[in-house]
Amino acid sequence: MVNFTTMRYVWIGWLVSLFLMTQVANAQNELNGRQKIESAKIGLITNRLNLTPDQAPQFWAVYNEYNAKKQELNRRVRQLNNEPSRSNLNNNQLLDGLREVNATKQKIADLDEEYMSRFLKVISPAQLAELYKTEQMFNNMLLKRLNNQGN
Repeated sequence: MVNFTTMRYVWIGWLVSLFLMTQVANAQNELNGRQKIESAKIGLITNRLNLTPDQAPQFWAVYNEYNAKKQELNRRVRQLNNEPSRSNLNNNQLLDGLREVNATKQKIADLDEEYMSRFLKVISPAQLAELYKTEQMFNNMLLKRLNNQGN
């Protein structure tokens, strides 16, 4: 005969397993979602820029490096703006935080300037202008889609 304590451990083990499987499934869905978004972005950029076979590998090498650095800086700005401890800071600490946000935004502008010349070694000015427009268009489409899913 199974006693109560053994049954309780079986139930706890079952619940923990169910919870872990759910967490793994959510992580996989999130990863698949990010991959789909990146694939859509790559497809849109490739289509809109009309990259030649010679341009494509060089462009994507520069773009991937640029995009990784820019994402990291944008992540830092979001981190700084969303710090929960900001409400308990004095004026000097708040100003220091604001200065760090501004400094990070300046790094983004500097990165854009640096990579503009690197892009122009691979693509034309018209293609670079189209890249910037396409990125903005993609981000707007993504935000609209996310807002529609939230509603």
